[in-house]
Amino acid sequence: MGVSVEPPSTHSARTPTRAERWMRPLAWSSLAVNILIVLTGGVVRLTGSGLGCPEWPRCSGRSFTPHGAMGIHAAIEFGNRMVTFLIAAVAIATFVTAWQVGRRSLIKLSLVLALGVPAQAVIGGISVLTDLNPWVVALHLLVSLAMVSVAVVLLQRTGEGDGPPHPTVPNGVGWLVRLLFVVGWVVLYVGTVVTGSGPHAGDASSPRNGLDPRAVSQLHTDVVFLLLGLTIAVLLVLRSVPAPPHAREAATALLLVELAQATIGFIQYFSGLPVPLVTIHLLGAALTTATMTWLLLTTRARPAIA
Repeated sequence: MGVSVEPPSTHSARTPTRAERWMRPLAWSSLAVNILIVLTGGVVRLTGSGLGCPEWPRCSGRSFTPHGAMGIHAAIEFGNRMVTFLIAAVAIATFVTAWQVGRRSLIKLSLVLALGVPAQAVIGGISVLTDLNPWVVALHLLVSLAMVSVAVVLLQRTGEGDGPPHPTVPNGVGWLVRLLFVVGWVVLYVGTVVTGSGPHAGDASSPRNGLDPRAVSQLHTDVVFLLLGLTIAVLLVLRSVPAPPHAREAATALLLVELAQATIGFIQYFSGLPVPLVTIHLLGAALTTATMTWLLLTTRARPAIA
């Protein structure tokens, strides 16, 4: 995904510092690990391993790690908890590097990503202590997707200046893209409600939200069609008005991701929600989040401060 703008102009060229050279790779790493936790969290739920470690922050009794007698579910749940430490390591490295670079915008964004780690740990702990309450589990996923969106913003800001933003598309187009972004998040939220009503609870004894799976699936489908229509409209408008090439690229990428997501969604629904397809659908949710955030960011640019 080419989340970038033209590099800010400077009056005199200089050699980037080591921190500046590391900032963009770390931003990409932040995006990658936050997508990874969406997938590993999905595997935990889809394999029925949500209560593999029945306690939090310990796994069981006085032990933070599972023992052999606890089985494969404990290993899967513990593995997901270990990914949290990987995210924490990347978040700390990103924050320290942003601090060394000295740009306030990068410091703030990397701090949000770092604070997201303990916040997610607490939400995950609450989900375990409430026997995987579907509404708490949904919040857990939505916060992870929000962190994906923040990581995309961080990645964008590493390639632009800190001057005031100016629009790169006509005002009406900008509002249309904002509407698309809001509807995209509605799609993601309703998707978590569908999951909370379905069979993949994370554990055989975990409660469901009590809603009719067919009814909420129909609602999800309706909102998806609205999102597809808005995306097609945005793409057509961007091709008919002055707009930067990367805005059209972002809209095209988003449409392709949405079409793939819709196809997988229909197949998984009519095939009984097989685990591999649902896992791919989760990856698609993360990619949808990333690409629609990218599209939103292409509607403005920030020049370097003179």
